[in-house]
Amino acid sequence: MSLNSSHGAPATAERPHTHEMVVVHRVFRRESALLPRLVRAVPDGDTARAALVRGALGDYTMGLHHHHHAEDELIWPLLRARAERDEALVDRMTEQHEAIDRTLAAVAEWTPVWERSADRIAGEELALALEAHRTALLDHLDEEEASLLPLVAEHLTVAEWDLVGERGLEGLPKNKRMLALGAILEEATPEESAFFLGKAPLVGRLLWRAVGRRQYAAYRDRMRAPLAGE
Repeated sequence: MSLNSSHGAPATAERPHTHEMVVVHRVFRRESALLPRLVRAVPDGDTARAALVRGALGDYTMGLHHHHHAEDELIWPLLRARAERDEALVDRMTEQHEAIDRTLAAVAEWTPVWERSADRIAGEELALALEAHRTALLDHLDEEEASLLPLVAEHLTVAEWDLVGERGLEGLPKNKRMLALGAILEEATPEESAFFLGKAPLVGRLLWRAVGRRQYAAYRDRMRAPLAGE
């Protein structure tokens, strides 16, 4: 493989389709806004509903962890090597991941306290921790989309970029993948939906149409039912 002499990036006929990360980010933006509302909507003492929300929170943090771990492992090192003039930006991305991890540590501290009794005071502390997390997350996503993704498109190959998505998917349990796909497709345009479904194997597309779509809709409605009157 030849190298681009001006940037040190592998020369390819195609560039990574980085817009797919913008679509994935919509999931984190939406869910990070919903989670504190879902916590506050749990009636005082309703431990069954608290456990349900706790499950959704666990899925969210797991997905975000795998998403960021893939970036830490597969994107940042390549950009440090190939985009040396933008090293400060990559450093900032790393620092933002660490800041997000600190907010999630506060979330993790309050989650079991709240889940045990569904106490409204503990729930408010958890909701506040989730809102602080969202503030840090949005700062990161905004800068990543505006400044970092153009560097990825310039300096990474299509194969290197595709590996990031594959690694993130590998980290999800198989029984969560239909829900993850539904979460992505919920706010995707028809063109974006066609792109994501086109990347799925045939069996995955068939499962989505046969059961996944209904499974996600039922899950979404169950989770958000308490917010309907807001």
